[in-house]
Amino acid sequence: MPNARLKLLIAASGTGGHLFPAIALADKLPEYEIQWLGVPNRLETQLVPSQYPLNIIDVEGFQQGFSLSSVRILFKLIGAIFQVRRILKQGNFQGLLTTGGYIAGPAVIAARSLGLPIVFHESNALPGKVTRFFGPWCSAVAVGFDVAAKYLPRAKTVCVGTPVRSQFLEPEIDHGLDIPIPDGAPLIVVFGGSQGAVAVNQLVRRSAPAWFDAGAYIVHLTGDRDPDADSLQHPQYISLPFYDNMAALLRRANLAISRSGAGSLTELAVCGTPAILIPYPFAAEDHQSYNAAVFSDVGAALNFKQSELTPEILQNQVLALLQSPADLAKMGEKAKAIAVPDSADQLAALVREILVS
Repeated sequence: MPNARLKLLIAASGTGGHLFPAIALADKLPEYEIQWLGVPNRLETQLVPSQYPLNIIDVEGFQQGFSLSSVRILFKLIGAIFQVRRILKQGNFQGLLTTGGYIAGPAVIAARSLGLPIVFHESNALPGKVTRFFGPWCSAVAVGFDVAAKYLPRAKTVCVGTPVRSQFLEPEIDHGLDIPIPDGAPLIVVFGGSQGAVAVNQLVRRSAPAWFDAGAYIVHLTGDRDPDADSLQHPQYISLPFYDNMAALLRRANLAISRSGAGSLTELAVCGTPAILIPYPFAAEDHQSYNAAVFSDVGAALNFKQSELTPEILQNQVLALLQSPADLAKMGEKAKAIAVPDSADQLAALVREILVS
């Protein structure tokens, strides 16, 4: 096998939206020797070390405006570039893949300075500033949504979708759902991505009594930052900070209420789960609204600004959908039409092509 010993460094850090696609890709490259690039105290320190060697660098993202802390962050960035160069040279890596975020800057600069091929995966409909700036430096930018390419006119873009964890591609995993939901009962799943969503949690708890009266069960993934996570108690309400078997849960759900991070949307699409989307209003450049629009524009989801959504509106929208199974079924079909189930395979094929060319 000609590229059996090729070595790939993956720079993916922070949230599940950055990490899960990269892990899904790595699973599709068993013939590669893969190492990881991350930062201290982020999700990668929990998820990666059991699977891949993890290299830690010290880098931070720039905040809005200029201050003395910006100077400190700039010096950290310069130091991180040299750290990554050393890792790439000493490890004899043949290429870099990154999924964006502030770790991508020093990783791309270091790899480019060494003449290494770079594949950048951008999952959002509106590419981030880092992607827009560094995209032209890369051998290819793989995008999760077709619409993202128009924001990257100087980069070589390839639409491959966004990879999902293997559990989403294995229907038999449904048998692993260990949450006691009665057969036939309507199920609403509420989640805010890997970090939860306190504002959404509050809306849901205030709306929930009417949904209980309609016979619905709620599985509410609150995250670990909600001080009121245990404030609602009801036999039809199950509150958890996280749940690992999201594929089985979303396949069982009649409706999801969610933020619109690209990773969450990809999982909803692959499972064909109808959704009410509430984009995080403080996301960089409001990119979650761009993601949500991809789904609402084709009828796969309803899309509400958090500032305009009251408990009464949410309560009534959910009840109307639960009373219209045909509408929910149509939304689910349109969500599935957006999905790219073989995204990880497509991205792996692109990595192989770029690294051996």
